[in-house]
Amino acid sequence: MSQPIRFYYRGAVRTVADAPATRTILQHVREDLHCTGTKEGCAEGDCGACTVVVGELRDGAVELKAVNSCIQFLPTLDGKALFTVEDLKQPNGELHPVQQAMVECHGSQCGFCTPGFVMSLWGLYLKQDGCKPERKTIDDALSGNLCRCTGYRPIIDAAQRMTELPPVQFDRAALADTLSQLQRGEMLTYTHAGRSFFIPLTLAQLVDVRAAHPQATLLSGSTDVGLWVTKQMRDLGDVIYLNQVQELRRIEERDGMLEIGAAVPLEDAYSAACERFLELSELRQRFASLPIRNAGTLVGNVANGSPIGDSAPWLIALGARIVLRSAAGTREMPLEEFYLDYQKKDLRSGEFVEAVRIPARAAGLQFRTYKLAKRFDQDISAVCAAFAITLDGDTIREARIAFGGMAATSRRAPQTEAALVGQAWSEATLQNAMAALAKDYTPLTDMRASSAYRMKAAQNLLRRFWYETRPDAPLPATAVNAFAAA
Repeated sequence: MSQPIRFYYRGAVRTVADAPATRTILQHVREDLHCTGTKEGCAEGDCGACTVVVGELRDGAVELKAVNSCIQFLPTLDGKALFTVEDLKQPNGELHPVQQAMVECHGSQCGFCTPGFVMSLWGLYLKQDGCKPERKTIDDALSGNLCRCTGYRPIIDAAQRMTELPPVQFDRAALADTLSQLQRGEMLTYTHAGRSFFIPLTLAQLVDVRAAHPQATLLSGSTDVGLWVTKQMRDLGDVIYLNQVQELRRIEERDGMLEIGAAVPLEDAYSAACERFLELSELRQRFASLPIRNAGTLVGNVANGSPIGDSAPWLIALGARIVLRSAAGTREMPLEEFYLDYQKKDLRSGEFVEAVRIPARAAGLQFRTYKLAKRFDQDISAVCAAFAITLDGDTIREARIAFGGMAATSRRAPQTEAALVGQAWSEATLQNAMAALAKDYTPLTDMRASSAYRMKAAQNLLRRFWYETRPDAPLPATAVNAFAAA
C-alpha cells in the first residue's frame, strides 16, 4: 500500500501522494507549488541555478546542506525540510542579510542565477554562525554556482559583507521538533503509476527489499542517477533509496581500517579520509562542487564504476576493500577485483555495496594523487593517478599504482609496480618504471584527451611523484599543490 511523502516547506508540513516517483524537487516546487524563484539552467547539477537547502535530523540535530534540486527526486524529501529563496524574506518584509548584501554589493545583473547564489550563501551563512568567512571558504561554497554576467567579484563581496549586517537567527530547535514528528518507524513505500520508491530505515529492511526487488535501481545521492532521468529520459523502474539506512551513514574505525558506509556523503567521506591522508586535500577541492559533495556518496562514486571516476584510483592505491551484502550474507574483496570490465562489476543479483574499507596508514608510506582535466575546477578527469609506495630507507618495499582514464576501468599498473619493488627510489628506477607504464595501459582517444597525451601525462605524473617524494631532496607540498593541505 502506497504511503504519502511528507516534508516541511514554508512553515507547513506538505503531503504528496500523486506525483511520479522520479519527479524532481525543482519540478515540484516550480510547477506544483508555483514557487518560481528556483531556476533550471542545466538539469544536471552543474550551474547551481536550482540550488536549495535541505534540512534533516542526524543524531537529534538539524543538518542543513545546499543541494541541486534539478537532480534530486521528490520522495527523497520525506521526513526532511526544504528551503528555497522564497523562505529568506523576513516576516516584517525585510530582506535576509544574504539578500541585502547581494543588493548592496551589486551581486546580480540578469538575475537568473541569483536565487541559486543566494541559497548557497545562505547555507554558508548558517554554517558560519556570525563569523566572517575566509575567501577559500567562500570559493568552496560557491563552487557549484555559475554566473555569466558579474565576473563573481561582487558576489564574493556580498559573501564577505553578509555577516557584517544585523544578524538573523535560525531556530534549529524548532525545526528539530517539527522534523522529529515526521520521522517514520517503518520503511516508506511510495507508489505511483506502477513504480515504487522504497525508503528502508535499517540494514535488515534494505536486505529484504533488495531481495524482493533485485532489479530495482539503487539510489543514494542522485548525482548520477538523477541525470539518467533528466538527460536520458530513462525509466528507473522501482527505486530503493539508501540515504535513510542508519547503518550505512556511519564512518567507523573497525579492525584497524576506516569503514565508510554506502550512504555517507562525499563531503563527510573525504573529510574523514583527509584526516588520515592529507595528500587527498587537493583532490577533495577539485572533486565536484560542494552541493554535489553534499549529496553524492563515496560508495556511489565507486559503485558507478566509471573509468574516469576520481575516487577509485586512490582507494585502490591505498589497498581499499569493498563490502557487498545480500540476503545470503556478506562478501569482501579488494576494490580492484570488483571491476571486471567497462561497466561490468562483480555484483550478484540481490547484492548491494555496503561499505568501503581503507587500511590504516603504513609506516614509510609516500602517497600522492593527481587529477588532470581541461578545467581546473569542476571537470571530469582526462587522467586521474594515485601512487602509493612504502619506503624502507631508500628502498621501495611495496608499490601500488592505479589510474583512471587509462583503461576501461580504474585499475592498477602491475608491470610498473614490479619495476619499483625492491629497487632504490632513484632516477634510474624511475626511468624503468616509466617504460613499464607504457606496457600496462593502452589508453583510448576521446573528446577529453588523445591516447598519446594520456600516456605521456601518466608517465610525467609518475615523474612528478618522484620529484615530490625522492629521499634525497623531496619537493615540499607548498611547491606543487594548488591547495595547501588542511
